Amino acid sequence: MNREELFVQGNEACVRGALYAGLKFFAGYPITPSTEMAELLSDLLPRKGGHFVQMEDELASMCAVVGASVTGNKAMTATSGPGFSLMQEALGYAVMAEIPCVVASVQRGGPSTGLATKVAQGDINQARWGTHGEHSIIALTASGIQDVFSMTVEAFNMAETYRTPVILLFDEVVGHMREKLVLPEEGELPVVSRLRTSVRQGVNYHPYLPREDGRLPMSDFGGVHRYNVTGLYHDIWGFPTEKPEAVEQLLYHLVEKIETKADEIARYREYFMDDAKLLFVSYGSSARSTLHLVTTLRGKGIRAGLLELQTLWPFPVNLVRTRAEQARHVYVVEMNMGQVCAQVRQAVTRPDDVFLINRVDGQLITPTDIGRVMRVVEGRAF
Repeated sequence: MNREELFVQGNEACVRGALYAGLKFFAGYPITPSTEMAELLSDLLPRKGGHFVQMEDELASMCAVVGASVTGNKAMTATSGPGFSLMQEALGYAVMAEIPCVVASVQRGGPSTGLATKVAQGDINQARWGTHGEHSIIALTASGIQDVFSMTVEAFNMAETYRTPVILLFDEVVGHMREKLVLPEEGELPVVSRLRTSVRQGVNYHPYLPREDGRLPMSDFGGVHRYNVTGLYHDIWGFPTEKPEAVEQLLYHLVEKIETKADEIARYREYFMDDAKLLFVSYGSSARSTLHLVTTLRGKGIRAGLLELQTLWPFPVNLVRTRAEQARHVYVVEMNMGQVCAQVRQAVTRPDDVFLINRVDGQLITPTDIGRVMRVVEGRAF
């Protein structure tokens, strides 16, 4: 099998993954450090029979993506922190109306304009709680170019499976670094197609009536079925309702269809975990520095291991709790003030043994940074 090999940025790997997954519509607005995604798709997507639109701003971009998706197209947008903030209203609409789509957000320093060209991982909680109201969300990430590709395909698959927006939460270092990307052959990675209703034309179609397996078949808006799409609480026909029992049922459905599948949605990588007494938990570019240190410690006979999270939301509580049981200490390495660390402390049985190792100055955290904090906690030199 002669598979094509490329030397690309993370942002291009995301684009290639989206095209592999069947992307047909992209709407976006240029913003550092994600602009390369829009630039590449403006060229590549029309060649694949898709449509690229540069919108006037990020909110309009998200609205266009929602509209394209309900008409039957796999759709996505790309942005960074300030633009992601502007998208939250329409993102909430996609959650409520159960519209599958993908949002790639390449993190930079914030709040506000912050450090537009520097790395950060400060948008973890925004991805989970940025839009108002009770809801759940799926957010994926990666530390290497090959995984950026595969996680992008996973994002589209999960969006279609759970009828929900999925966030690809990368960071500036991953978005701009270059590595080899081996393009899979068509069919080598599973690609989930839109689940369309089998209800015939002229027969009542209920756009929000789940099957026994929980999935909601869709009909292309503007096609053979007429139905209502709204951001209000709605019944199985899509019409607004204020009936308490219907409101409660819908709200629990929106949350439970994702949270009860957290173990299935969890994606991760493990390194040296079989006997690890010092457990490092990290993600994105921080995980690259962490793996370097863990490998060095192993060379010195120190039982260190790395759990690299690729699913950030729903947070993989059971995975983290299980892996932490055998560890003496847990170190969470990230470039924010402890957004994932807080989740790890809630997940484990001994939260006092969980320590944050971080950096928030726009510079990539290094193995030296991580080792310096670890040595203080352990009270010894390595």
